[in-house]
Amino acid sequence: MRLNTKGLILKEQNIGEQDKLVTVLTADFGIIKAFVRGAKSIKSKKQSATGLLCYSKLSLYNGKDSYIIDEAECIEVFFGLRNDIEKLALAQYFAELAYELAPQETDANEYLRVVLNSLYMISTSKKPNLQIKAITELRLLSLSGYMPNLVACERCGEFETPTMYFDMEHGLLYCENCASAGVPLALELNTVTAMRHIVFSRLEKLYNFKMSDEGLQDLSYVTEMYLKIKTERKYKTLDFYNSLRTV
Repeated sequence: MRLNTKGLILKEQNIGEQDKLVTVLTADFGIIKAFVRGAKSIKSKKQSATGLLCYSKLSLYNGKDSYIIDEAECIEVFFGLRNDIEKLALAQYFAELAYELAPQETDANEYLRVVLNSLYMISTSKKPNLQIKAITELRLLSLSGYMPNLVACERCGEFETPTMYFDMEHGLLYCENCASAGVPLALELNTVTAMRHIVFSRLEKLYNFKMSDEGLQDLSYVTEMYLKIKTERKYKTLDFYNSLRTV
């Protein structure tokens, strides 16, 4: 069966001297793995179009045991990532996140749109890296079933107090009057407001907010810790990005 789709290359692995195996995030079929025959040949048109972090039109068919890409045409390669090691590291972290959180072989259109928009934002420096990082972490978590309950205080229903408290283990929010000793993370209201925006806004408005550098530090810390707790794993690409981070 032949399939035509668009996808972002999340991983690539050399197979023999000429072929490779790629992991692709597609809108129509989620995460798929596919072989690219002759991909490393200089004459192959598929070489650049199936490279890491390339967004491409793909024509593939379902072989006996796997998908095989027989045609590929590059749409976007995000050149702005290639000459900045910090940006590239963050982009590779987003690829690892997508691989971890996006579904396999089912619709994943919004996952793909979030990751593509974030890569564009990084490559063009449209927003601070930490802001894009926090948005991508929390939005992908929310799409994959880990959306925190940020509507109001879990106990009394209070929408906001100057300081609010976030239970990362259960994804619950408490006002300053209802927080207990077992909910240790205090959040300033601007951080809660940003998290609500990330979780609830339409995709077209997702990146449309501003925070101070200090506020972005706090936001990025919360979303990163929440991600680690919910997925119960470490991310090598995140560790590498954090080792490089300057802002």
